[in-house]
Amino acid sequence: MEYKKRIADAMLSIKLEERGAVLIRGPKWCGKTTTAAQQAASILYLDEPKSKKQNLGMASIDPEKLLAGEKPRLIDEWQLAPVLWDAVRFQVDRKGRGQFILTGSAVPADDSEIIHSGAGRFAWLDMRPMSLFESEDSSGSVSLRELFKAPDGLDGKSDLGLDELSYLICRSGWPKVQGMHDDLMLDSLRDYLDEVVSSDIVTVTFFPPDL
Repeated sequence: MEYKKRIADAMLSIKLEERGAVLIRGPKWCGKTTTAAQQAASILYLDEPKSKKQNLGMASIDPEKLLAGEKPRLIDEWQLAPVLWDAVRFQVDRKGRGQFILTGSAVPADDSEIIHSGAGRFAWLDMRPMSLFESEDSSGSVSLRELFKAPDGLDGKSDLGLDELSYLICRSGWPKVQGMHDDLMLDSLRDYLDEVVSSDIVTVTFFPPDL
């Protein structure tokens, strides 16, 4: 599937120039890893089935070995090995800006392994599902930024009818459903909601403190 540009692309680029590491936060399936991969020079998938056990073992023995690779290095599902947080912070202190991108959605198994907040070293980037402009269902002719600057200057027109707008709202902006047949999109979203209710809603998403 062709990558559709996200608003977060430019934000990630700027944050990598500002800080040593960027933590991309957001709900599952919103495109965090795919967006991060566009700018990563190397990637570590901690939960890759064939190497997950080895990765977690190495994290407990010598976490810095997992951080070796071309920079910026993407650490996907970093929360599986919370010790990596402080290892990343240490590397950033030594090597400067634009070093790492961290992505993940779940609660760390043991957040007691995180000692430092990451203040001054990490930047936080919150992602959401795709906007209608990102999914190319909107021309973007009306800018929210400009609307706040000059609310009386609103001048836009939509060719979409009420039924089409209602469908787009229900379909939402999850990247993986874009381009599917209408019925398949809605079925995929029902499955997603079922999974969230049955397995994820019982946990609280962990975000390291951005002090």
